[in-house]
Amino acid sequence: MMMQNPRNRFKEDLRAGKQQLGIWNSIGGHSVPELLGGAGFDWVLVDSEHAATETIDVLPALQAIGQYPETAALVRPAANDPTLFKRILDMGAQTLLVPYVQTAEEAAAAVKAMRYGPRGMRGMAGMTRATRYGKVDDYFATASDELCLVVQVETIQGLENLEAIARTDGVDAVFFGPADLSASMGFPGQLSHPEVDAAICDGIKRLGAIDVPAGVMALDPKTAQRYMDQGASFVAVAVDLALLTNAIGTLKAHFSER
Repeated sequence: MMMQNPRNRFKEDLRAGKQQLGIWNSIGGHSVPELLGGAGFDWVLVDSEHAATETIDVLPALQAIGQYPETAALVRPAANDPTLFKRILDMGAQTLLVPYVQTAEEAAAAVKAMRYGPRGMRGMAGMTRATRYGKVDDYFATASDELCLVVQVETIQGLENLEAIARTDGVDAVFFGPADLSASMGFPGQLSHPEVDAAICDGIKRLGAIDVPAGVMALDPKTAQRYMDQGASFVAVAVDLALLTNAIGTLKAHFSER
């Protein structure tokens, strides 16, 4: 029995202008992605760039989050690499967040890696989770309709090329990375530095002027709300490992005061 390609609700909501809250998954395995998927956020980002999560570990995370159809699963590959894209897309990921994109040419390379020929270079395979093991009707012709490409701008060069990157055909949204941006601007680790903050606010405004959705990570709730008030479409407001670390520290501090 054939079926339709699953809808990408994250992409639909981006296009509809709906603001979406997300949480970062950096702890591998099955349990934490499953917990996060059912926590009520709009999206969960499975990170295989700065987390101890190899590409093969993305599959069980997608399966765990996939139990909650109201929650979208995003995946950040380790690099802007067509081989990594191919494997993750075949696992059924529909939205990729690609790190460290600095030019329109790099954005175009990411688009090409997302698409089948003749418009791209994604390799074809039939027995994959993406095709629901051959059950999705006409998958190869319809796959790109439900795929979403978010490119991450996190350097001064990326900001200088922001409009060119965002206007690249096939780019659906741009996500600002405050950590690497702080280093690029000469303030490493100072994510809330006024100049870093101003650059992100300006980037959100510039993307809004050309109708391209903007995303950002902001772990401080007040900062996250301010970015949303300024027009950010999707904001990561927590990282699982940071939440665990903070909770442990708070608990230990409580008993240390006895």
